[in-house]
Amino acid sequence: MKTFRKIGALATVATIAFTGWASAENIKIGVSYPTPTHAWAAGMNWHAEKAEERLEALYPDVDLILVNSPDPSAQASALEDLMSVHQIDALVVLPFESEPLTDPVLNVKKSGALITVVDRGLSQPGIEDIYVAGNNPELGRVSAQYMKGRLKEGDNIVILRGIPTLIDNERFDAFMAEIEGSGINVLDHKHANWNRDDGFEVMQDFLSRFPDIDAVWAQDDDIAIGVVAALKQAGRDGNGMFVVGGAGMKETIKGIMDGNELVPVDVLYPPAMIATAMDVTVAAFKSNGPVAGRYILGATLITPENAASFYFPDSPF
Repeated sequence: MKTFRKIGALATVATIAFTGWASAENIKIGVSYPTPTHAWAAGMNWHAEKAEERLEALYPDVDLILVNSPDPSAQASALEDLMSVHQIDALVVLPFESEPLTDPVLNVKKSGALITVVDRGLSQPGIEDIYVAGNNPELGRVSAQYMKGRLKEGDNIVILRGIPTLIDNERFDAFMAEIEGSGINVLDHKHANWNRDDGFEVMQDFLSRFPDIDAVWAQDDDIAIGVVAALKQAGRDGNGMFVVGGAGMKETIKGIMDGNELVPVDVLYPPAMIATAMDVTVAAFKSNGPVAGRYILGATLITPENAASFYFPDSPF
């Protein structure tokens, strides 16, 4: 995708000899990820299907087998089928959960398949040959940098966090470190579980307790929808108030393109990362250069100037 950068020079990563696989008559690549249960995941599924169409048209000898699973047990069974029934040469996997999928992915690795892990790392390091993920600390830093550029010393903000997880901690800790010393006051922060209804309720609580709020870091576009609804209901969506979300929801990006002053920017956590992982995995068989390593996708600040590059109107997200 347009905005990814590699972390660590690939020259420092041990080159893996994929030449034997590349000479195979047909290359079978399994792509396993959770069944979409929320908007971001639905967008991920859409990008995966588009990547499948594009890559199979470009490389007739490549067969991409997409499977989504509703829980960790079902995903483990799907991996077994991909290995035993389809006899895949490579696996692209976004684990439903890290711990229960580590051994199933390791079993696929032992079969000789190339392993690409997406977003959620496994509990045992070193299994994957390629790792592709969003940059959670950068999402927090970029959000804080925008806040510092818009606000002045003494201004007040509130923060709506995601689900209590490592991902949320990385985002929050990086945001707080970046904003330290700016003179901007963080009145409170609460988890809103990356959910618009929870975002609405948490923001209602903040509005009832704090008469002077200048901006909101919602961290996530679904949360931001709930925040905006609460602000409008309370009549506190004017006077320069603004909300910063994250992820790249198409409705949010369209609003930025149209000059939405309440949600003027967004910070990318690309749902297309699984498509990027598919591209890189296919390149392991089709490229003359090494591709093994870590690919961390940039948390780009989406503004009116660049929003069109991130707008996919046909995507569900």
